[in-house]
Amino acid sequence: MREIKPGVGRDKITVTLPGSKSYSHRLLIAAALADGESRITGLLRSEDTLLTRDALRAFGAVIEDEGEAMVVRGTDGRLRACTEPIYLANSGTSMRLLTGIAALGQGETVLTGTKRMGERPIEDLLVAMRQAGVSAECVHPTQCPPVKVKGGDFKGGAVSLDCRISSQFLSSLLLAAPYAREGLSVTVAGELVSKPYVEITLDIMARFGIEVTHDNFQVFRVAPHQSYRPGTYHCEPDGSNASYFWAAAAVTGKSVKVRHVTRNSRQGDVGFVDVLEKMGCTVVHEEDGTTVTGGELSAVTVDMSLMPDVVPTLAVVAAHAKGTTVIQNVAHLREKECDRLGCVATELRKMGIDAVAGESSLEITGGALSGSEVETYDDHRMAMSFSIAGLTTPGVRILDPGCVKKSFPTYWDVFDTLQS
Repeated sequence: MREIKPGVGRDKITVTLPGSKSYSHRLLIAAALADGESRITGLLRSEDTLLTRDALRAFGAVIEDEGEAMVVRGTDGRLRACTEPIYLANSGTSMRLLTGIAALGQGETVLTGTKRMGERPIEDLLVAMRQAGVSAECVHPTQCPPVKVKGGDFKGGAVSLDCRISSQFLSSLLLAAPYAREGLSVTVAGELVSKPYVEITLDIMARFGIEVTHDNFQVFRVAPHQSYRPGTYHCEPDGSNASYFWAAAAVTGKSVKVRHVTRNSRQGDVGFVDVLEKMGCTVVHEEDGTTVTGGELSAVTVDMSLMPDVVPTLAVVAAHAKGTTVIQNVAHLREKECDRLGCVATELRKMGIDAVAGESSLEITGGALSGSEVETYDDHRMAMSFSIAGLTTPGVRILDPGCVKKSFPTYWDVFDTLQS
């Protein structure tokens, strides 16, 4: 347990964050598929990204950590099959992205994880993989991991993919697509949630020399006979993790600058500062970072489908705002590390805040918070989001604070700089 001490030490604070989790996963995968050696700086070393690294090693990539950089000797798209199941804990990103990549393995691979992972649907991705000629199925009749993929004969062609649960299904297919015999055409059926994460995938593929075309994010085409190009690449800081420090500014009235996270980023969560601005904060964009200064906070109604990972952060800020904030179009948050709609509402109510979770929405009426023990549900974003409430409210105690290792192992060290 970690009790948060109220208050921020200075009026103006600058923080530096580690690399983006989303970019780190994709950089490692692209480098592992490349024909040659790549050097990647700025990578995030967290529980989730290291699970992806270790899985890629099991698939045959040689990855050496030199501290300042990771050096990856790729496989040119020919992965070896894994005789033992690959364990991915509760890293949904690892599970989803690597399931598609397993189509390139020369044999059968089983991907597995925690009990919670076994409750997170993945069948929509497997349906599309089977359309592309890949044998892919859930080990149990649950439509959830573990999954079994028999690779080595990735035909490709035209497939239809339901992305209402996760955009990572699409990213998974796209990352593997250059090695499909006939290339790949993916038609998105229904709504594409979390579109900015697909933009990150397209950015990484383009940087590694892969051409992907699309019709307004509805039909994606990847021609065959392309190869990822090895080289030197850099990973930018994490926009999702920046949200906690901007939120700290919002609820305390102080100024916090996050270095090297700018409005030019493709990370959708950087748009969180626009929401804070609508709530009454002042936002300053500079070439070397973004600063948020807190003000008198007012409620907003906002569609957060493009930046779902910062919904818990916004919910804590909304608890400090005047009026009722309505967060819309986030049904897919129920399939995250925990049910982030229901769990956020539960923990806010324990703090005396009126919070209601709907099927695809969250409503929070601001008020006076009281201290409580915050259950984190083994979810890193619950721990980091509710730590912000402790900056204004005595008696906030975060249970299992170590769960932040999933995405931000040094979070508490950086958080402490707010109060030093």
